[in-house]
This record gives sequence, C-alpha cells and structure tokens, in this order.
Amino acid sequence: MASEKEGGIVKKGHEEGLKLAVSLLKKFELPEGLLPLANVVEVGYVESTGYVWIVQQTKVEHLFKMIGKLVRYDTEISAYIEKKKIKKLKGVKAKELMLWPAVSETTVDDPPTGKIHLKGLAGISKTFPVEAFAAGQ
Repeated sequence: MASEKEGGIVKKGHEEGLKLAVSLLKKFELPEGLLPLANVVEVGYVESTGYVWIVQQTKVEHLFKMIGKLVRYDTEISAYIEKKKIKKLKGVKAKELMLWPAVSETTVDDPPTGKIHLKGLAGISKTFPVEAFAAGQ
C-alpha cells in the first residue's frame, strides 16, 4: 500500500482532510455529499495515478434521505478517482435488504443526465439522481 501512496499530497486532521476530500470531489465533478466523513485522521491523493485514501477514527453510517439508502464507510477507504468516476473503491458498503454489498465503482453521466451509477462487486448496479448525494443530504 505504501507504494501506491508515494508522491502523494497528505492532509492530517479532520478539517484539513475534509477540505482535501471535498476539493477532489469538486475537481472531478462528483457530488460533494458522496463522502459524509467524520473524525478524519488523514486524506491523501496521488495526482499521477488518481489514487486517493481516507482514514477515519470510526466507521460512519449515513442515510441518504432522498433515496432512503443507508451507506457504511469503513475506517479506511481507498479508490482511484478521475473525471466523473471513482474506481476500485474499497471500504464503502450500501445496505440492500439484509446484506451490505461493497460498492466498487461510482460514475456520474457525462454529458450530464442528472444520474449517478453505483456498481457493486457482485455485479449489482443501481442508478440514482445526482442530487441525492449533494452536500448535506
């Protein structure tokens, strides 16, 4: 894992880490509320590869009210980020009935249609309105 982080920008602490996470979501045209983080320890980003990692003190469960979707964010989250897309996402699960399948990819339509697609490791894919993941939702 250390090699993936080489040459990365690292921000320590909740406020600085959260600022970096939100700025990356904006830069890559992703909804700002996609990562409702709490007690951030560290956020890092390697520009050359798009690798991003987030470390939180505790797991976070967040209910996206507009779509009634409960999502769990582990203490360690990692992914590769690019314009309108998050790939190889680790550490995020969405509740489906009694299961918590991992979310592995997030894509916002380009050109914009107002839709965001979440894809799970099990091949399950769900589409939601982008505004469901706006900041504060």
